[in-house]
Amino acid sequence: MNRTRENIRRKRKLLARKRRLRLLRFCVFLLVFGIVLVVLGFLCMTLYHWGSGIYAEYQVRHETYLARREARAGELDPRFDGYTNVLVLGLDDGAGGPETADGRAARQADTLLLLSVENETGRLRIVTIPRDTWVPIPDSAYEDRIGTLYGTGGAPLVVRATEHLLGVSVHQYVAVDMQTCADIIDLLGGIDLYVESDMDYDDPEADLSIHLKQGYQHLDGKQAQEYLRYRGTDLGDVGRSERQQQFVKALYEEVMRVRTLTKLPAIAEILQTRVETSAEIFDSAHLANVLRQMSRTEPETWMLPGSPAESDDTIWLPETQAIGEGVEKLFPEMQTHIDDE
Repeated sequence: MNRTRENIRRKRKLLARKRRLRLLRFCVFLLVFGIVLVVLGFLCMTLYHWGSGIYAEYQVRHETYLARREARAGELDPRFDGYTNVLVLGLDDGAGGPETADGRAARQADTLLLLSVENETGRLRIVTIPRDTWVPIPDSAYEDRIGTLYGTGGAPLVVRATEHLLGVSVHQYVAVDMQTCADIIDLLGGIDLYVESDMDYDDPEADLSIHLKQGYQHLDGKQAQEYLRYRGTDLGDVGRSERQQQFVKALYEEVMRVRTLTKLPAIAEILQTRVETSAEIFDSAHLANVLRQMSRTEPETWMLPGSPAESDDTIWLPETQAIGEGVEKLFPEMQTHIDDE
């Protein structure tokens, strides 16, 4: 009898201990669960505030971008809405040129090309502007060579002078130094060009030594840079402008090759980190669509009409009437736009 009672008591104690353990486990579970809920809540609130901040910043940036685009659109000629016109500036290193107010070498635009893509067809037009073209300085009573305006007011000043010179709206600009251009050529694996004559030129002050042989050549980045910078005594800047056109055509053919597709990410990285441009992230969708539409046909090239100045044959004086006629031929859709109005 006593043994039976003892067993009953032992079982009751065991059951009570199990109930206490279950209760303790349940309390621990509730505590851990509560802590997890608090942590998750904190993380959610942090992510919410972070996301709200990012979204608010995006909204502000997008609204200011829209304001800038609207202001810019008010300055653009609506006749060029069907085109994407990009001014490409090839910059020198400033060696041997004028200095800025702080004593640094002022870089100049050694190459000026207006690339115009017809949005619907992808047809490309290239206008070459000699760097020594004599133009009025915007908002000034003075005139100067268009290439030197970069050192004075940067790419925006060159854009304004170009628009006034051609009567064409410039939607974006790209400024790239010669070394970056050479690196892109090397990434492409070089470029095939016909060198029209032996090129031999040395300028220790500008750290320039050019020695290229006449004939078809496969040029690497450094040699392509020399080809672009060479200035012969016979045609001077006119000859260099013609070479720039040949170079752009050859570069266009190389870029349009299928094998270039695998190299585009590396080229894009260079463009993002080493190129000055007015294009913003919000413009990327439109620009990507324009690039997809680009035609494989050879681009149409045109050099700015003009003649050397009598007092200084290094200055290129533009011919206004010939420029107007040339622009009308390059952009025939302009007349269609006028007729529709």
